[in-house]
Amino acid sequence: MTLQRRYTLTQYLIEQRRRFPNASGDFNALLLDVALACKAIARSVAFGALEGGPGGVAASAPTQVNVQGEQQKPLDVISNDYFTQMTEWGGHLAGMASEEMEQPYQIPPPHQRGKYLLVFDPLDGSSNIDVNVTVGSIFSILRAPQAVIDSGRDVTEADFLQPGCQQLAAGYALYGPTTMLILSVGNGVAGFTLDPNLGQFMLTHPAIRVPEDTQEFAINASNARFWEPPVKRYVDECLAGRTGARGKDFNMRWIASMVAEAHRILMRGGVFLYPRDTKDIAMPGRLRLLYEANPIGFLMEQAGARVSTGREPLLQVQPEALHQRIGLIFGSKHEVERIERYHAEPPEHLDLAHPLFGERSLFREEMAL
Repeated sequence: MTLQRRYTLTQYLIEQRRRFPNASGDFNALLLDVALACKAIARSVAFGALEGGPGGVAASAPTQVNVQGEQQKPLDVISNDYFTQMTEWGGHLAGMASEEMEQPYQIPPPHQRGKYLLVFDPLDGSSNIDVNVTVGSIFSILRAPQAVIDSGRDVTEADFLQPGCQQLAAGYALYGPTTMLILSVGNGVAGFTLDPNLGQFMLTHPAIRVPEDTQEFAINASNARFWEPPVKRYVDECLAGRTGARGKDFNMRWIASMVAEAHRILMRGGVFLYPRDTKDIAMPGRLRLLYEANPIGFLMEQAGARVSTGREPLLQVQPEALHQRIGLIFGSKHEVERIERYHAEPPEHLDLAHPLFGERSLFREEMAL
């Protein structure tokens, strides 16, 4: 029996580096540090509530409120620490930013500072830990501004405010039945599965592509009353099935873990919507642009999918704040393009007479005073 030849993550990165003969190797070393952090987080997640495991029996219990106004769990803090501690020492980073930290993280002395910036969500979907649903880590690598590289000064919030199209690499780790690392260094998307015997990420999905068509969509239907008309129209058409305008049946999914949603779409297609809505007018979306939407958007576009806010291409959006939120739609190209068309159409093209879109009142018109 001949064993199938598989590349390790290290070997894959070496091959990618060969496209750039003058590369120093710092970029690869940084990605391997990130992968090590993901392995450590995977181990902590796997122990769960086991007595004596990392995080202990209260690993999923809320502790305090983070900068996002969300309940922070011990594993959120542990995961954030793994990212900072395993990447700060290598001399590759000028600074970091995380969902769990209000301000940019400075590389402490005596560590050398480098030319890259790391942004990350250390544990996406952590609210699912209690029910043993897949969670993950999301990360993105940017080049630090030249002024930071030349001076070695502390990084500021403004240094991280780069549009998604300027990302050098992005990826996520998936902590599910198997631990996987999905990565793009700007040359397509590759998937690696952690071999528990070797402790190595092995290349198992060498060229991931998202189908252009799909019959599956994911959206949080509990927010339906807050959706804008183009989103209502799209979802209503999907729910109408083969007897409706689309002429085919759709399946609806919702996991409440964007890493898990993105992975399903990368593996078999689909469309994900977490759009801007009217639930909180002051908040133009729910997902964080820099360390959630942009990294996932980069991966999706590298895999042939389309990524949008509904109104504009996501990766062209100029960030305005470190923890900026945004509406996000991504997935199979033709479905996302359809949603974009609905947003671009003038209001008179919407069937406002349809009960799904009509104005609602507690009183019938003839009873109104």
